[in-house]
Amino acid sequence: MTPTNAASRATQTAGVAYAGGAYLLWGVLPLYFLLLVPTGPWEVVAWRVLLSFVFCLLLLTVMRGWAAFGVVVRQPRLLGWTALAGVLIYVNWQVFLIGTLSGNIVETSLGYFINPITTVLLGVFVLKERIRRLQWAAIGIAAVAVIVIVLFYGEFPWIALSLTASFGVYGLIKKRIGPAVDAVSGLTLESFWLIPIAVVQLILVAATPAGITMGSHGVWHAVLLAFAGVATAVPLLLFAAGTRRINLTVIGMIQFITPVMQFIIGAVVLGEPMPPERWAGFIIVWVAILVFLIDLLLAARRGRRIDQPTLV
Repeated sequence: MTPTNAASRATQTAGVAYAGGAYLLWGVLPLYFLLLVPTGPWEVVAWRVLLSFVFCLLLLTVMRGWAAFGVVVRQPRLLGWTALAGVLIYVNWQVFLIGTLSGNIVETSLGYFINPITTVLLGVFVLKERIRRLQWAAIGIAAVAVIVIVLFYGEFPWIALSLTASFGVYGLIKKRIGPAVDAVSGLTLESFWLIPIAVVQLILVAATPAGITMGSHGVWHAVLLAFAGVATAVPLLLFAAGTRRINLTVIGMIQFITPVMQFIIGAVVLGEPMPPERWAGFIIVWVAILVFLIDLLLAARRGRRIDQPTLV
């Protein structure tokens, strides 16, 4: 293996580790947010935005990232991309919290099961990445799964499709601006653009009979709610670091970590209903994921053969 190939392999390994860590943390987030009850989804997202921004400011100071941050803010094009990324991640956060706190964790897991397919399609049609026949087969199988759920389960999976669409495009933007925007600067700006939305949401929540719950349900609850910024920022920073090192097709392959964990939490731990029609849709999705994994293993095996030195 040449030094260039070794460096490339090390970069890809680090990228997989960063992205994998993000997906593991996202997998357990439903349990964390359930601990925040009776705080509702609108208040939780508002605190996520504000506290993520504060946490990122601390990171910029500790990591001496203000110089890099200044370079980004002097480029209007990059500011526009971070604003769009902020809107997309806001939609993702809000829909995810609504699904989690309304007893629909299984449907949120469906969204993230489908998300690798969305990611790969974006990689193909936008970034012009090439995919293999087995990957096309997996995309077709996943499409059948969505049709089965809509037709036979009788309920449009708006939570799942909103999650996969918003996070899929968010990942695409992070991939495109990754070389020019470091992870901390990017998340700082994304959170900054959302501050007005968060403030309006807190004002509206305060006007409801329940009011704002921060500090009104004991010290433990307040501490957990205050930790929302860290719980939000850390996996996003890991995800941003991963997308800078590996292409979207690889990210699409390892994304299944999160939905598997969320499905277990929803169906097994919390006992959400799983009628036969929903099982049918999920089984078809899992077949698609299995096809993806088989393709990944075959591609990795071919790559190792190419990297092996030739004996003369």
